[in-house]
Amino acid sequence: MELPKFLLGDNTDFPDDIFVIHLDYPRFIINLNDDEVEFMEEPEDLDEAELNAEMEGLIVQANEFYDREMERYEKE
Repeated sequence: MELPKFLLGDNTDFPDDIFVIHLDYPRFIINLNDDEVEFMEEPEDLDEAELNAEMEGLIVQANEFYDREMERYEKE
C-alpha cells in the first residue's frame, strides 16, 4: 500500500484544532491552530540546523496541503 505524504486529522476532544500528519521521515504531527509540532520519531541523522531547515520547508508544505484540501472540499 502506498501512503500519502500528509493526512488531515481532527479530534472531538480538541474541536478548535486541525492536525496535519506527516507520514514520511521524519514523522510528525503539526497542530495548525498553534503550529506546535510533535515528532512521532526523533530524527537521528540530522543535526539541529539541518532539522530546523527541513522542518521549515515541511511546515510550509503542510500548510499548502491543508489549503489545497480545503479548496477541494469547498468545490464539492
